[in-house]
Amino acid sequence: MLVNRANLDSLRVGYSTAYQGGLGMATSQWSQVATLVPATQKEQKYGWLGKVPGVREWIGARLVHALEQHDYAIKEKAWELTLGVDRDDIETDNLGIYAPLFQEMGASAGAKPDELVFGLLSKGFSTECYDHQYFFDTDHPVTDADGKVTSVSNFGGGAGQAWFLMCTSRPLKPLILQRRKDFEFVAKDALTDDNVFNNKEFVYGTDARFNAGFGFWQFAYASKQDLTPANYEAARAAITGMKGDHGRPLGLVPNLLVVNSANEGAGKRILQSQLVNGGESNPWANSAQLLVSPWL
Repeated sequence: MLVNRANLDSLRVGYSTAYQGGLGMATSQWSQVATLVPATQKEQKYGWLGKVPGVREWIGARLVHALEQHDYAIKEKAWELTLGVDRDDIETDNLGIYAPLFQEMGASAGAKPDELVFGLLSKGFSTECYDHQYFFDTDHPVTDADGKVTSVSNFGGGAGQAWFLMCTSRPLKPLILQRRKDFEFVAKDALTDDNVFNNKEFVYGTDARFNAGFGFWQFAYASKQDLTPANYEAARAAITGMKGDHGRPLGLVPNLLVVNSANEGAGKRILQSQLVNGGESNPWANSAQLLVSPWL
């Protein structure tokens, strides 16, 4: 192939098309457990996570809820993936080897939010959220109706494969994907670019800026015990019984069970089997949606 501007433009379009094709290959799951929050700065503060305000009877002056009570923040991270195409391969029309690589570039970029969000779930047992407790913990501090601070748990204990029950029907899901810039395909393929002039290499890449963080811990319950009907029932009771400060019920109804492949069978038996124990009705059939994530 003659290396000129017209042919390079055509080549870029082909690579970009392969990249876009790879971008849409995998079905994204992160939006089922995380809320997308657009960001305009490198570090976004979420002081309002300490409050889930409720409507009250209007008696006297309005009660203004102070939202800036926590210093929890999510700092953005930069991500990139870059491929180089040798000028000799272009001149000898040896380009077929690159199309799958650009498809894989797109697939890798498209999967990064899922990898990040579900990876954060696994880190929730050892990473602090807004109240300076681990996201999944047994002693989250909550003020009860009498004004006393009590410990509330959203972790069922155990040492096996983790599974997660969530309420994802509220405006804010248990996790947050904070995005400042989505992945974008870029090219450095001008004949005068240093990479071409010095190294005879045409460079194509993609980059983005985003990160994931924790939302309300009350909206998610984790367990490393066996996924059994009894443990599932306990997880449901924990979420539906969650209360905000001063004993106000949050009205949460769990609707999503997130598991890895090791717990897929147990999850299906609990949520999708209509009959159990040789003919008894399954009380938990269709009580939540099952999400099997390859990223856990």
